Formats: sequence, C-alpha cells, structure tokens
Amino acid sequence: MFERLNENTWHFEEPDVRFFLLEGEKEAMLLDSGKITADAREQAQAVTEKPLFLLNTHADLDHVRSNYEFETFYMHPSEAFNYYKRFKGTGEFLPLHDGQIFDLGGRPLEVILLAGHTPGSVALLDINARTLFCGDVLGENYNIFLFGQHREIHAYLNSLKKLEGMMDRFDRIYPSHGVLEIGPGHIPVLREGVEKILRGEGSYVLTERYNTTVRRYDLGLAGLLCDNE
Repeated sequence: MFERLNENTWHFEEPDVRFFLLEGEKEAMLLDSGKITADAREQAQAVTEKPLFLLNTHADLDHVRSNYEFETFYMHPSEAFNYYKRFKGTGEFLPLHDGQIFDLGGRPLEVILLAGHTPGSVALLDINARTLFCGDVLGENYNIFLFGQHREIHAYLNSLKKLEGMMDRFDRIYPSHGVLEIGPGHIPVLREGVEKILRGEGSYVLTERYNTTVRRYDLGLAGLLCDNE
C-alpha cells in the first residue's frame, strides 16, 4: 500500500524496489508501476481523486508491472526496445525528452535524462520542493546494475557529472532501491568511484547475477555491478 512521504507525495514499497505517487493541484503522476503489484493504478486512485497518468523512469521489469493498466504512459524512446521487444509490454508510450516539464498544478516536475543504467533512464526534479526522484541511477545499500548489452559505464559517468552540476537545485533524493532518502553528497562519491574503475584502479570481486558472472565494485555507499571483461 502507499505510504505518505508528505502532504502530496507517497511511496509504495515492494521487495527490493519502490515507486511513487506525486500529486499536484490539478492532476497526479504515478512514477513507475512496480515489480509484483498488479493493481498500482487502482491503489493510487484510492489515494488521490485527481486525474492520474503514468511515467516510467525506465523499462526494467521491476518498474513496469502495472503498466498494462494504462493505455498510454510516458517513457523515453530509448527504452522502447526493452519494453516491447524484450519484455513484451503493452500500451502506447508517449516520448519523454530531457528538460521536459510536467506541471501537476503548482508542482512543476523536470525530466532529466541520465543514460547509463539503461539508455533512456530519467530522473524527475520536483523543482519547488528541491527534491530529486532518481530511479536506479543512485542508491545506498544497493547494487547499481551496469552489466549487459544496454548498460554502459561511460554513459553512467557522464550522467553522474550532469547531476553533480545540478546539485545546487535539490536537497534530497529518493531512489527506487535501497535507502528511501539520500543526500546530494552521494553523487560525487559515486562519480569518483566510477572514474577510479575506468582508470583500472578499482578492486572488485566476482559474483553471479542472472546466470552471468559480473564484477562487483564496492563504492562504499553502493555497489557497482559491471561486465567481467
């Protein structure tokens, strides 16, 4: 069930993942639709009476379970291959672009494209509340996935640098995994860790994920799972 974060924001906790409900004066947004929850829309509309639409931070399976409840939803076009071809998703996606603004009514939300974890991963900046909903790009006590064909560590580093340049615009961050609330200070720590890995200086252990041997780098706040090359 949805738990209240503040007067117009709720989070829904599932095993290992969470999604959010954001409400403005005129409408509401479901930010992702879960991993195992099959009625996220129904549960959201039990919380808010505002017109509701869905936006996906990306198309990994643990973020799109209840997408079928919506005829249309917002998603970056780079996620379409995963959503439709790999995961047999349904419905029509409406394209997102970097810098796009959704105003829920007194609550403007800015789309920030952050490629790396997936090609079309996005975060949402709640401008007035100085709050970032970051999807899977950041996290604490969480392993950030960067292995496989559609994930790329150089793109991820670029996204961390992009966020680091925006740190004066937000005070708190809500990731989709791990600790519920983290601070902007996590960003330079992760950026420095990724740069160290790319210089060949990072230490790692080998582990298994989805029948794949990957390298796990411990960056302190979070682990980074990378291709074993």
